[in-house]
Amino acid sequence: MRPSGSGSVTVDFGPSTPPRTSDDFEQVPYPPSHWANANPEEELPLYSVNEEKARRRVPKHTGVQQFASDADNYDDEGKDVYSKPRSFKAYQSSGRPRYPPTPPPTSIKEFLLQNVEHVTPVIYTLLACWTRFHNIGLSNTVVWDEAHFGKFGSHYLKREFYFDVHPPLGKMLVGLVGLLAGYDGQFEFKSGAEYPDTVPYVAMRVMLATFGVGMVPLGWYTAVELGMSQWACHLVALMVLFDVGWLCISRFILLDAMLLFFTFLTVFCMTKFHNQQYQPFSFDWWTWLVMTGLSIGWVTSIKLVGLFVTALVGLYTIEDLWDKFGDLKMSVRDQLRHWAARIACLIVLPILVFMASFKLHFMVLSHSGPGDAQMSSLFQANLEGNDFSRNPLEIAIGSRVTLKNVGYGGGLLHSHVQTYPIGSAQQQVTCYHYKDDNNEWNLLPRWEEPPYDPKTPLRYLKHNDIIRLSHGPTGRNLHSHTVPAPVTKLNHEVSCYGNATVGDVHDYWRVEVVDDIKRGRKEKVDRIHSLTTRLRFRHNILGCYLRAANTVLPQWGFKQIEVSCIPENSPKDAHTYWNVESHWNDRLPAGETKYYRSPFLRDFWHLNVAMMTSNNALVPDPDKEDILASKPFDWPFLHLGLRMCGWGDTQIKYYLMGTPLIWWGSATSLIASLIVLGVYLLRQQRKYTDMDPNEWDHFLYVGKVAFLGWALHYAPFLIMGRVTYLHHYLPTLYFAVLMLAHLLDHFIFSSRRLVLKTKAIAFGICAGSILLCFWWFKSVAFGISGPIQNHKGLLWRKSWNIYEQ
Repeated sequence: MRPSGSGSVTVDFGPSTPPRTSDDFEQVPYPPSHWANANPEEELPLYSVNEEKARRRVPKHTGVQQFASDADNYDDEGKDVYSKPRSFKAYQSSGRPRYPPTPPPTSIKEFLLQNVEHVTPVIYTLLACWTRFHNIGLSNTVVWDEAHFGKFGSHYLKREFYFDVHPPLGKMLVGLVGLLAGYDGQFEFKSGAEYPDTVPYVAMRVMLATFGVGMVPLGWYTAVELGMSQWACHLVALMVLFDVGWLCISRFILLDAMLLFFTFLTVFCMTKFHNQQYQPFSFDWWTWLVMTGLSIGWVTSIKLVGLFVTALVGLYTIEDLWDKFGDLKMSVRDQLRHWAARIACLIVLPILVFMASFKLHFMVLSHSGPGDAQMSSLFQANLEGNDFSRNPLEIAIGSRVTLKNVGYGGGLLHSHVQTYPIGSAQQQVTCYHYKDDNNEWNLLPRWEEPPYDPKTPLRYLKHNDIIRLSHGPTGRNLHSHTVPAPVTKLNHEVSCYGNATVGDVHDYWRVEVVDDIKRGRKEKVDRIHSLTTRLRFRHNILGCYLRAANTVLPQWGFKQIEVSCIPENSPKDAHTYWNVESHWNDRLPAGETKYYRSPFLRDFWHLNVAMMTSNNALVPDPDKEDILASKPFDWPFLHLGLRMCGWGDTQIKYYLMGTPLIWWGSATSLIASLIVLGVYLLRQQRKYTDMDPNEWDHFLYVGKVAFLGWALHYAPFLIMGRVTYLHHYLPTLYFAVLMLAHLLDHFIFSSRRLVLKTKAIAFGICAGSILLCFWWFKSVAFGISGPIQNHKGLLWRKSWNIYEQ
């Protein structure tokens, strides 16, 4: 029966039926037949909504249900009848739609037809080759951080040990690129210096730019695996191809192109694995799970920023395992297999890849170099080119030594002629991470004892001996008093005071043996050895302990590490541990090399802690203006760019910025995504059905990958104390681009309400705008020659420092 003219929906009970009878129950008559023919004005309305609103509150599809019902799927397996059944969700991928496999091709034509979908990404890859390689050698000078990473590549070719705050894989690839290009490793890579003919910088840039080329097809295939429409896949590829920020950073001898490539690869492998979930433990399932783990290992081995995309994979895995935990059809054995597979492939495998990069790093850099002092003394003893094996093993009064702090990130005890501007105003004592004559100290007897005489019998240093430490270059004595330390105010200041004849009892330090790496506990240490014996120095009067804990001094202390005397006795505090590193004494025989062995795990852990400590120490200098630095809030809407080189009229100039429409549109899409999600949730609460379950799952899945990926890459920089630059946002931008394409796909390209012509026009406007905006700003990535004032129209925001000299 149709609704009445008022628009109400009524119920028709149909014709009358004969009454049902039963011997066991009272006879209950059914509604009389005249109800069906009653006055229309007396019809019973079911719900007072109009037809359009009623239509929008029912599912769009009335065919076969995508989710099985409880009655069809639930098996109580003999459980109590009061156990509450749970609905079982049949597998439906929220990513790329799954199609039946195609039969093997029988001809070349059939093969080409089956793989025609790969023609488009191949074209995009060729276009990426043009954008990344075009005029890549235009500037023949060292640009921006090529001064760092080119130098690190040189160290690999010369096999000299160096220290940097980033893991070694990317820099090893720079060294490999140099080797393949025929570079001999002798260039110093000074910032702004002109490349000589002996440095094949163009070939090195081209090989590293290949990682930038690979970003474009990865963007395309990731969009495909996320289940986006062809229109949206094109937009993702176009945005990756034509963003001048990604383009510019890919054209130099830097790590960023590699970091971006492996970030893209990790996301692609994760989405690829997600689409294999319908056939767990199959060959393809294992392949893409392993590839995801390898990608995590590679990206974290380039820069520790790779931990952010690792966190994204971790959140996806947690949600996936949680869903499987709620699947009552899955056996406990299969549950454990899923857990074991993910632990092995997503935790153990990446750690092994990460550790393998350091193992290779140590194997290649087998010679002594500028970064030795960052490592333990035992590690340095295994490097070729140092004199540790010729150093005497046993320490005696009269020896000249350098003292290495054993704490992670610790340096060498150091002093220089400069004095403290506060406190005692005596000579500064610091920790320094590079070899220097100012690191040398002489071990001398107390003032009341006879002066050291090289003709008297040797007196070996032992546990509980009281000595003076005299600074070699200045002759002043290591000293402490109750003056507060310059930074750590609760500790006592350590300074250098007096000379060879002037001093007091505050120059006395008691030597306490902690243990010996070779011989074991301190009870087994009869004489103190260089390199292997760990010591503590307790002030004989104050009872405090000499300590260096990575606290950085201000500029007056040359940003070196503060050395203080801590009153608390913490026997487990490694920052109060010291060992003798270099040792000179003509009266003692050379040591034995067999004592100098350092295990890999100890070196691996030591270097990683030193890397993180040094990275955290890269804080903004309040006494120095850094025009290149920017704040995280400046990045999403491109408030400030970054000059990558000098800005003179005769120089080729590069300005690191993004294509404005891509950055502004992607940042806006992140805000819009939260609003859209909130609206949909409110409508669901009011029982509106805007999408069927599969569409809703896909909408949430892509949105979570994009938004959580962006948040995990962006939010940490808001709480970091270190100095930040625009290029730190480039991995984050990828997820914002995915969100922009996702929302355009959801509201335009996959909409049922829009006709094909409208979608084509919308795509043309988006793609054309991206292309035109890229073409307008392409010179900032390809290189600006001549006076900058001759290049008009680049100042879209007043905050950009493009035209300022």
